[in-house]
Amino acid sequence: MQNVKVIIWGLGAMGGGMARMLLKKKGVDIVGAVGRGAKIGKSMYELIGVERGDRPEVLVGSPEDVIKEKAADVVLCCTDSYTSKAFDRLKFVLEKKINVVSSAEEMAYPQAQSPELAKQLDEIAKANGVSIIGTGINPGLIMDLLVVVMTGCCESVDSILSRRVNSLSPFGPTVMEEQGIGLPVDVFKEKVQNGTLAGHVGFHESINMIAEAIGWKVDKVTQSMDPIVTDVDRKSPYGFAKAGDCAGVAMKGFGYVDGELKIEMDHPQQIEPEQVGVQTGDYVIIKGVPNINMVNSPEVPGGIGTIAMCVNTIPHIINAKPGLHSMITIPVPRAIMGDMRDLIDPECKIVK
Repeated sequence: MQNVKVIIWGLGAMGGGMARMLLKKKGVDIVGAVGRGAKIGKSMYELIGVERGDRPEVLVGSPEDVIKEKAADVVLCCTDSYTSKAFDRLKFVLEKKINVVSSAEEMAYPQAQSPELAKQLDEIAKANGVSIIGTGINPGLIMDLLVVVMTGCCESVDSILSRRVNSLSPFGPTVMEEQGIGLPVDVFKEKVQNGTLAGHVGFHESINMIAEAIGWKVDKVTQSMDPIVTDVDRKSPYGFAKAGDCAGVAMKGFGYVDGELKIEMDHPQQIEPEQVGVQTGDYVIIKGVPNINMVNSPEVPGGIGTIAMCVNTIPHIINAKPGLHSMITIPVPRAIMGDMRDLIDPECKIVK
């Protein structure tokens, strides 16, 4: 079997990291890279800081120049956070008969907030014989799939609390803007009030994914958003907050089933939390039979976690039946320490 062929759309902090990870793996080739602006025409290797060696050159190009019909087995689409904004790009790839792994947070379970677009993506994928999924560290693993896995040892579940205390430092400028990093507190609150500050994107998706997995039907999802104000200057690779301004956002999500709060999400995230003595961690607390209290501290780092989840999902979305998928409809991703080709079903829809 030939090597798995991958195109990367977006070479920012996440896309660049995925490229570097793929170059360390066996049985897979990066055959294209899509970018914009000053990146067009430049070597992917130069942009991600990796020696090309004897590998074929990969020049960054436009979507139309790079993504041709069946040019790859999968496109890693590392743009946007919202299904509505990513939709046209995803549709473009699917119609070229190529599978998609998207890092857009809402694509982890687009049925939650964009059911019509989710239906369209499912239909487009099926019509072209390919599959699409959204994943990452969160949503995608920590606050949803991990919770679902831990319910597997439960006879019954009464309520769920998923908590992630994490660092935003590995993420790029888009995430810094979405989280309000560096904003004065009054501006932060104004943006929350008028709905122009994203904060964490994914509570609706994670809550609905968990609910579907265990057989609950969610009535409504609400969330709250408060600033994390720093008393010292903090600087990360892509963000800066001076003392008195916002270094992060503390968010909570609430999922109701039959009018009762059943799924709670607690997610304070900020740049450089260790600088002010904040211990990061991931927690799954389930009240049921038996009770579950899972603690992982410090957190699974968000940057490498998102990169690895997307890369490790590649063989499973290639193998998946055509259509729109979520993390509860494919096998649980795992580290790929051998040849990626060994994980590909020879009867699947891989490009011949």
